[in-house]
Amino acid sequence: MADADLDVVIRQLARQLHTGLMARAKERRDKFAALAAKAKGKDVRDRYKEMAKTTMEQATAAARRLQMSADNVADSYARSMRLAAAEAAAATQKPEKKQSVKEKPAKAAKAKKKKKAK
Repeated sequence: MADADLDVVIRQLARQLHTGLMARAKERRDKFAALAAKAKGKDVRDRYKEMAKTTMEQATAAARRLQMSADNVADSYARSMRLAAAEAAAATQKPEKKQSVKEKPAKAAKAKKKKKAK
């Protein structure tokens, strides 16, 4: 994992968090469903069923927001690393071009001297 890109690690951690969040939400939903099954009155049973349904809806929404945030962070990191690599590559190429520009006038001056000598 030390060699892995950080954006991949971010996505893996988000998947782990998503899995854990949904597992806990399902446990809580099952708890409310069990309480609904044990309830004696219809209004109490309906309330527990509604709580179970709402728990899953809220957990699903939270998991979706978590996943989107992780994707945005991972994409942003990957984009910034690509830009940094491109800037580093451009910085290493600029000095070489400057050297070749300096060499060309020197070659041109030598060519002029040879023409004058003839």
